[in-house]
Amino acid sequence: RICSTPGCPTIYPRTEGTRCATHRKEADKRRGTATDRGYTSKGHQRFRDAVLTQDPICVLCGIAQATVADHYPHDRKHLILIGLNPNNPQYGRGLCARCHNKQTAHNQPGGFNQH
Repeated sequence: RICSTPGCPTIYPRTEGTRCATHRKEADKRRGTATDRGYTSKGHQRFRDAVLTQDPICVLCGIAQATVADHYPHDRKHLILIGLNPNNPQYGRGLCARCHNKQTAHNQPGGFNQH
């Protein structure tokens, strides 16, 4: 597979995502840590607990246990941008990891850090 970063001709194993190792590292650095993104705060933990209590079963597939508190209908960054509290459970929904990964791939093509 060829790296999806424009202009990069690097070929890498198909099992390693959509970017070569160099561009994956650069993207991870731009993305920041979970702490940088606000996912380790007490407020976020309360958000996660409330959302998973509200939606114990994935709201998309209706079958699997919800394990991810997904910000919806706006992502965390957008909620902050428009002046809303991203830790308010009304802006969340419970998803299973499989549905969350599908939604992220569909709504944030190119990876989490592209959105």
